Amino acid sequence: MSSLLLLTNALQPSTEVLPALGLLLHSVRVAPAEGPALVETPGADVILIDGRRDLPHVRSLCQLLRSTGPGCPLLLVVTEGGLAAVTADWGVDDVLLDTAGPAEVEARLRLAMGRQQITMDDSPMEIRSGDLSVDEATYSAKLKGRVLDLTFKEFELLKYLAQHPGRVFTRAQLLQEVWGYDYFGGTRTVDVHVRRLRAKLGPEHESLIGTVRNVGYRFVVPEKAPEKASGKSSEKSSEKMPEKIDRPGDGSVARDAGDRARPGKAEAAEAEAVRPVKR
Repeated sequence: MSSLLLLTNALQPSTEVLPALGLLLHSVRVAPAEGPALVETPGADVILIDGRRDLPHVRSLCQLLRSTGPGCPLLLVVTEGGLAAVTADWGVDDVLLDTAGPAEVEARLRLAMGRQQITMDDSPMEIRSGDLSVDEATYSAKLKGRVLDLTFKEFELLKYLAQHPGRVFTRAQLLQEVWGYDYFGGTRTVDVHVRRLRAKLGPEHESLIGTVRNVGYRFVVPEKAPEKASGKSSEKSSEKMPEKIDRPGDGSVARDAGDRARPGKAEAAEAEAVRPVKR
């Protein structure tokens, strides 16, 4: 049995949005199809989005979910007429007709979760972000090559946030995902671990774990430092640029920095003319 999250603004129960769900054994939770409401919503194995009406709003919601990285497949429920509007840039993993039977719904859910699992298995065991690297295989985290002395929960918290860069998690969500459903402590536990984690990251990198006021925490992707343009070659080339000094007549002297003056053609001819002739 899987945990399904249905995002809809309809007043009808979930079986009215997708009647086949009433014949399946999956656990279905319903939440408003609005961006802010998703922050307080616990995770799920599959997210179903009601796209039977107001397609422009649904399209924006799908793109928002994809950009924040929900960590699970997105399935869009549409009418037959709505199929013509759905394109790849919506960011959904699959499309379901609201008239689909229970066998088709079950098959699509199973395939979507299977593809997600394959993707997770193929993903690298090491997470890198700037100077930080988190190795799941050895349960170690390094910062500029220096191993961080983290407890198990501190490592799990850092790893979970780094796996979803930019996504905001409430304290309740982090408590559920990192500490588990059977943990009975308060959300204050998350604040304590975040404070300790920031202290171990140090003043230079403590901002990797950002605070979203009145919401929770997120992993901040470090910005790449702008490359400093090395002007050494241009400076060297401009140091000894030859400068020409005009002289009266049609001759000129080409002078390099640090070099002696070399006579031009007119001065050489004049010097030749006045040279005494030996008898």
